[in-house]
Amino acid sequence: MTGPVVPFREIVLKVHSRCDLACDHCYIYEAPDQSWRTRPKAISDEAISRTARRLAEHAGRHVLPSVSVILHGGEPLLAGPARLRRVCEELTAALDGVAELDLRVHTNGIQLSPRYLDLFDEFGLKVGISLDGDRAANDRHRRFADGRTSHPLVLRAIDLLQQDRYRHLFLGLLCTIDVANDPVAVHDALIALDPPRIDYLLPHATWDAPPPRPRGSRTEYAEWILAAFDRWEEQGRPVPVRLFESVLSTLNGGPSLTESLGLAPTDLVVVETDGTLEQVDSLKSAYDGAAATGFDVFRHSFDEVAAHPGVRVRQLGLAGVGPECRSCPVVRSCGGGLYTHRYRSSREAEGRDAFEGPSVYCDDLAALVRGVEARTAARSVPEAVTDPGELVAAQHELTRTLLARLHADLAGRGGPEWETTWRLTALADGPALDEVLAQPYARSWLLTTLEALREGRPDALAHAHRLAAYTAAAAVRGRLDLPVTVPYTDGRLWLPTLGELRVGAPGESGRIEVIAAEKGFRAGREGFEVEVECPREPCGDWLPVRGLGRDGAPDPALDDLDPYRDCFGRPVSARLGLAAADEWSGRLGAAWGLLAAAAPAHAAAAATALTTLTPLADGGEPAVGRHAYGALGVPVGLTGEALALGLLRGSRRAAFRALLDVADLYALDGAWQHAVDWRAEPVEISVALAETHERVAVAAYDRSARTLAETRRSLEALEEAAELTVSGKALLAAVVLEWEEAARG
Repeated sequence: MTGPVVPFREIVLKVHSRCDLACDHCYIYEAPDQSWRTRPKAISDEAISRTARRLAEHAGRHVLPSVSVILHGGEPLLAGPARLRRVCEELTAALDGVAELDLRVHTNGIQLSPRYLDLFDEFGLKVGISLDGDRAANDRHRRFADGRTSHPLVLRAIDLLQQDRYRHLFLGLLCTIDVANDPVAVHDALIALDPPRIDYLLPHATWDAPPPRPRGSRTEYAEWILAAFDRWEEQGRPVPVRLFESVLSTLNGGPSLTESLGLAPTDLVVVETDGTLEQVDSLKSAYDGAAATGFDVFRHSFDEVAAHPGVRVRQLGLAGVGPECRSCPVVRSCGGGLYTHRYRSSREAEGRDAFEGPSVYCDDLAALVRGVEARTAARSVPEAVTDPGELVAAQHELTRTLLARLHADLAGRGGPEWETTWRLTALADGPALDEVLAQPYARSWLLTTLEALREGRPDALAHAHRLAAYTAAAAVRGRLDLPVTVPYTDGRLWLPTLGELRVGAPGESGRIEVIAAEKGFRAGREGFEVEVECPREPCGDWLPVRGLGRDGAPDPALDDLDPYRDCFGRPVSARLGLAAADEWSGRLGAAWGLLAAAAPAHAAAAATALTTLTPLADGGEPAVGRHAYGALGVPVGLTGEALALGLLRGSRRAAFRALLDVADLYALDGAWQHAVDWRAEPVEISVALAETHERVAVAAYDRSARTLAETRRSLEALEEAAELTVSGKALLAAVVLEWEEAARG
């Protein structure tokens, strides 16, 4: 295996190898690997020191901002306060100035007392407690060797952690699932304890030692978990539950939040009480020696362990699961399940890796993911995915957010000029400012300015001060009695959505006051004043932003003035003359007529989406701007069906790009390749989905059997794509409906 190692960010440090309970489902003492019997009960001083130094060396080499150390066992509290203090002191001293240290302990809570908690408070060590639910559920497995219940003692420990002085140390509850227990009773018992978090864990099992299924159901564990999930939902999600939140995260394109699900590479190593370095503990459930690496903290670095083949295979993400899992639509959420749970010794006889196949919980994991998706998808999908009006609103909100971010990023660097303009912008806020900021190139201005600030470019403040032009344009449109001083360059004053006014000689720069007038606006500075009475009509030195509507066609703006319109990756045209603009308007009206006759629904959607057209100087197809929803760059030479089809394609591309701004439609782009009929080679999901979204509209326009068949096959393939989030699936469902409408003719 090639490539850099994935550094360890989490260390499980075994501080004691024995336990005070005799849990019959324990993956340490009841597992095939019985190596605990040969190890010292408590970790030695030398092993502690060497571990601390190795960890500091590893964190420094990989410049890790933080590392987590989980004190574990056996039962870690059996090590006693003095030894635990030594562990905390050594780790804290070694990591000081190297990386932030996150100390945790996982305990059954039996030994917990104020003496321990005062020590933990001193070092900021957080406490996770194992508890399987109410007394009946907990007593099913978590008993003393003589059969006595441990439940009251665990509750006592939790009561201690709930005290005001210790509450900040409470990490949460870990519950191992037993399907013989009532899931609602278990969940309610845990919720009643008001923990900061709950972790539901599948019992460790393999194909050689499968989990019990009392009812014989292949999805018995999923049914149990979903019953608890339903109760959690009914309660209003009062406490974070990591298993539930992990599934919800991956369904929406986010990361997995637990090692047992998802495709994130493992970054955990175990240090045993004798200093031996091992892989994740759960592997002990597979076979004797499954977790062994042959390394220890006395002779080996953590980097050497990270390069171990057994560790590397769990860092491969999608490439680390077998072919059955890679082709499964839910693999992005389940990740093939916990590595240990995939173990099947019979695969070795077939010449395969024993961990290559699906998890022994495969059916449960698929049912769990699909069950959570079915219950939550409608609430998880942003309305903008299926409602064009909401998409426009979401885009506007994003522009507003970027404007607020610009103000924050300036952090006073804009000087009095910016502060004055910002105050005036607040006074101008309202429908007119909304109209100005909804102009597509306002987003281009904001992104250009933020980028210039981030890069420390000398033109950053000049870009920022363009805000005054937007504020003045809003005041003019709203007829607000609000004088705004606006910078001009090259002798030209530009007011977005309105136009451009000559106020000085070429090459001249300065500032000029703009104020709304009864019919238009006035602009003046010392020794100069001009009034524009009809902002929509050209007059004298005034060049307006023109409309393109004709004969019932939509009326998008012809914007060949905006200084931020050059965002299409292709050269924009200079301002069109009156005759050229009039001719273009006529061709546009004819194209809209063709589009409306062939695909009226798509024509209406395109008319709503495309608010601004900018002429391009070259030929070819129309182009979508970078983050300028509503704008389309259109070659001036396009005409007839080429223009109609270009407008349709362009509006679909613009809408798809805008959706990506406000919703995660897919994840792991490029992890799989998808065949589409119109390309010679398979493509990633981002291309397949975008092009299918566009070509379904084309199919509605030309209605050819070939286009309809091609898009149908692509839609069917995408319906099985693992990368699609719930939002992506919602979009795909809407596109399928569009295809069905097109196929009906």
